[in-house]
Amino acid sequence: MPLLSIAQQNEAKIDSANEKWTFHFQQSMVNQWHGAYNFKYAGLNSLDSAAETKLSLTTTMFIGRKLWKGGALYLSPEVTAGNGLSYTHGIAGFTNGEIYRVGNPTPTPFVARLIYRQVFSLGGKEKENIEDGFNQLHESMPADRLTINVGKFCLSDFFDGNSYNHDARSQFLNWALMGQGAWDFPADTRGYTSGVEVEIVHPKWSLMYAFVQMSKTANSLDMDLNMLEANGQVLEYDRKTNLRGKPGVIRGDLFINNCRAPRYADAVKQLKAGNDSDLVAVINSTKTNSLIATLKYGFGINFEQQLTGDLGFFARYSWNDGKTASWEFTDIDRNLQAGIDLSGTKWQRPQDKIGIAEAIDGISKDHQEYLAQGGNSFIIGDGKLNYGNEIITEAYYKAKLQKYLFVSFDYQLIFNPGYNRDRQGPISVPGLRVHVEF
Repeated sequence: MPLLSIAQQNEAKIDSANEKWTFHFQQSMVNQWHGAYNFKYAGLNSLDSAAETKLSLTTTMFIGRKLWKGGALYLSPEVTAGNGLSYTHGIAGFTNGEIYRVGNPTPTPFVARLIYRQVFSLGGKEKENIEDGFNQLHESMPADRLTINVGKFCLSDFFDGNSYNHDARSQFLNWALMGQGAWDFPADTRGYTSGVEVEIVHPKWSLMYAFVQMSKTANSLDMDLNMLEANGQVLEYDRKTNLRGKPGVIRGDLFINNCRAPRYADAVKQLKAGNDSDLVAVINSTKTNSLIATLKYGFGINFEQQLTGDLGFFARYSWNDGKTASWEFTDIDRNLQAGIDLSGTKWQRPQDKIGIAEAIDGISKDHQEYLAQGGNSFIIGDGKLNYGNEIITEAYYKAKLQKYLFVSFDYQLIFNPGYNRDRQGPISVPGLRVHVEF
């Protein structure tokens, strides 16, 4: 081929990698059920002992528009409907990552994301071809760059990524597996927050930081506007690795939350004195007695490694101090997880996936004492507690039926739901997920 034609082809590739619009769509339906159980006792937020079936549905559009060099705007309208099992109560590592903590059988539309993104080159001639995707235009970017995202988004859009376990719409469904379980990540009850995210990207590593809003009260749609006192911060460092020619990534996170969450020790003192006034803030509050923002801090380590062309391995460990009430995500203070991801190449279905993983969740001594004294959070609370780690095993098979259609068969087995050996079951939760994306 003549050299001029090759040059022209390369130039065309660069031009085509700077499109002005992107549009994507996803719709996910999750149906889960469990049988009847004979538990010793139940509390306000226990898993229902009767057999039940619940359905959830989310529909999202992802729209992006290039504004100028390095600048783009992204919009994601979303509609949700349905409920989780027991209205998302009774299990800290809840079974459906698509439903979060808000449930409404009536379809509810809202703006999930509105992001302004600006990219700056940090020098160098090397370029990276970024594929078109959710919240991402197809464009050629500097390999060394500074990116700033401002607006409304989900922190998991930028942090705690993992090729094998990050998206409940196509991978593991359980809350304790789809991310760092002990990160009480800042978000409203639908999973979104507002603020700024900054990242420095290098071909072999990246460094990211976010400063965002916290909920005004626990498990709330109302976000606190006083970001000087109430805010969430997270810092992540990613490093690409190589094991015998196979790619991998290790990620480390530090996170700090400042919010109105009461301390478990204070709530326990009040419970023992027969005063439950501070419990309003711990459960699902409309007001709080805590006038001074309290601090929750922690860290997470996230590792992924391709082992063969078809097989990948992942593991995470996360921890928080466990002194203050869970405010945003769920009641997990310690989380260890590991699993594998296998493609179906050997049985002539390369787009199919098998995932198998296990998570072990724990809570701090203060958190245990609070639940043992009859305390509740917005997720769990049996009225008593015979403590044991919550242990979750999940397996799924995802089949690609058509170009845009995927169906997954999911099974979860949960020991000690809500950290309570008296209600261990174990709980068996089969599920079906139907996912469309283009």
